[in-house]
Amino acid sequence: MKVSFLLTNDDLPDLARGAAVLGTGGGGDPLVGRLLVEQALDEGHRVEVVEADELADSDLVISTAMMGAPTVVIEKLPAGDEAVHSLRRLEAHLGRTAIATIPMECGGLNSMIPLVVAARANIPVVDGDGMGRAFPELQMETFGVYGVPGSPLAVSNEHGYSAVIDTGEDNHQMESFARAVTIRMGGAAYIAEYSMSGADVKRTAIPGTLTLACDLGRTIRLAREAHRDPFDALRGHLAETIYRFGTVLMRGKIVDVERSVADGFTAGVAKIDAFDSDDTMSIHFRNENLVAYRNDEVVAIVPDLITVLDAETAQPITTDGMRYGQRVAVYGISTPEIMRTPEALAVFGPQAFGLAHPWAPLEELSA
Repeated sequence: MKVSFLLTNDDLPDLARGAAVLGTGGGGDPLVGRLLVEQALDEGHRVEVVEADELADSDLVISTAMMGAPTVVIEKLPAGDEAVHSLRRLEAHLGRTAIATIPMECGGLNSMIPLVVAARANIPVVDGDGMGRAFPELQMETFGVYGVPGSPLAVSNEHGYSAVIDTGEDNHQMESFARAVTIRMGGAAYIAEYSMSGADVKRTAIPGTLTLACDLGRTIRLAREAHRDPFDALRGHLAETIYRFGTVLMRGKIVDVERSVADGFTAGVAKIDAFDSDDTMSIHFRNENLVAYRNDEVVAIVPDLITVLDAETAQPITTDGMRYGQRVAVYGISTPEIMRTPEALAVFGPQAFGLAHPWAPLEELSA
């Protein structure tokens, strides 16, 4: 198997920053995951990142991640080996050994957990993922959209307790059962799921998102170092990728955040007053930012990406990190075509979250 590149400690700040941009406010705190990866690298482990095309069609690939409310992870820090334990438990259940792992999403902590697994299990991590952003539920993955069952799934906590959940091809039931176990494990746990072939990965994954996260984080950093507008730099870089389009939806100050943890999710609304007008924006989130209203008009809606960035530095701010008084820029990013099909929108479009407004492309809403 060809190694696309070896990840180093120097790459991690850019990767964490870019993953938080793509994470749309969710996916967990990237700093926690970054520190876990740094620890593994400092101990002499390696993180090999490979392209999906380098997989053999018969290779077994298993997705690994954190599951639960991102807010909980801040208070219940992982030990670092929970997701590896889930991987080994699932391998034992399947009677096969994974050749590689792959992120289930490209946001925050969940861009980092597969890197920890790759390092500690001595397997590569595939440059891609199953969401192209972060979503709050396990069935909301392109792997499942295009026919890969998510179960059997293994879930573990920091005490070494684990369970295997098998719901056949019913990914909604898998999510429901795994969520219940995660809640009983304290609101955050670590999973191995969507065991699939290399051929399935090539067919269903969104390619290159780890590299993209590194590139976006680097783009922001270099723009700041050169005293250039990081938002313009982001827009220019995205235009050359499968995401194609990014734009500032509003600049303003956060004037209110309502947030609660219920049923294993962090949910709420953030309200922002514009700097240059009387306009207001409200962002509704459920772990991740789902819809942005400007003066009660939808300007961006799931599955397109809505991310909140510091107004000066473009540093991403997660949903659990939003606070009154922060000066922010709300940034929209369009999704790749694989996430815009009728099959995909049926699984993670607005109606999947109980939103009444139909999906419309970001580039049209913000025109």
